[in-house]
Amino acid sequence: MFTIGDFARYGRVSVRMLRHYDATGLLRPAHVDPATGYRYYSAAQLARLNRVIALQDLGLTLQQVQRILNEEVTTEELRAMLRLRRAELEAAMTAAAARLVQVEARLRSIESEGHMPTNDAVIKSVPAMRVAELTATAASFEPQDIGPVIGPLYDELFRRLDTAGVTPAGPGVASYEEVPEGGGVHAAVQVAAPLQDGDLRVVDLPPVDQAATIVHRGSVDTVLPTAQALAFWIDENGYRSAGYPREINLECPDNRDDWVTELQAPVTKTQGHRPRARAHGLERHGRGSR
Repeated sequence: MFTIGDFARYGRVSVRMLRHYDATGLLRPAHVDPATGYRYYSAAQLARLNRVIALQDLGLTLQQVQRILNEEVTTEELRAMLRLRRAELEAAMTAAAARLVQVEARLRSIESEGHMPTNDAVIKSVPAMRVAELTATAASFEPQDIGPVIGPLYDELFRRLDTAGVTPAGPGVASYEEVPEGGGVHAAVQVAAPLQDGDLRVVDLPPVDQAATIVHRGSVDTVLPTAQALAFWIDENGYRSAGYPREINLECPDNRDDWVTELQAPVTKTQGHRPRARAHGLERHGRGSR
């Protein structure tokens, strides 16, 4: 038998919690000394304690825990419940981590206001490109909606290319378009001329006469400041957007923080434009704080 303090240490709970479990009937002591009122527990009671804690970790109330234990949930049933809860927590952690990345990207954009370097942007023509692509729809163009869609698309695209024995002939190309249901997402990779595999959709991306381009270094999850720098450049140099930018994956090592991606935004020249002085003292020269 163990005193309440010893049992608490072995169970990794507080004495106060054990007293609460006793008061609610969840876990009664194996013995209470009638003279002193001291509570004593047996090692066998650790099994019930573990179930109480595990069920609470599932988000159940003490009343719900008591009902489940009274119905004698089997060990396998409890394991299944815990596995489900673990999967839910992992999904929540993944979503929270993705939101944190976007918060940090938005914060960097705010912090760089007034000294956002745009001199890395250049105008160039983009040739036509033949690509194999897969398409899906995201709920919106927000990063938290795009990411879970485009990643699996590329995984499936490269699986199909591998099955077909096709080696990519150039970089990956991500592009977007508006669709009634949200955001159309295209995951593509450059391939050589025509493929015979019917499981792969091959399209010819048209050339772009004028594209404002800028290179982003780092994970595409953090592309926001670079994309907004490109928007500043387009606006200040007398251009207007003529379509959604393409993302050209120039380098994609295992470490996503080392990725190199070129943004290519189709643009047209605004007639009669006069260059404006940059607001908030944005830098005209040098590479800025990059």
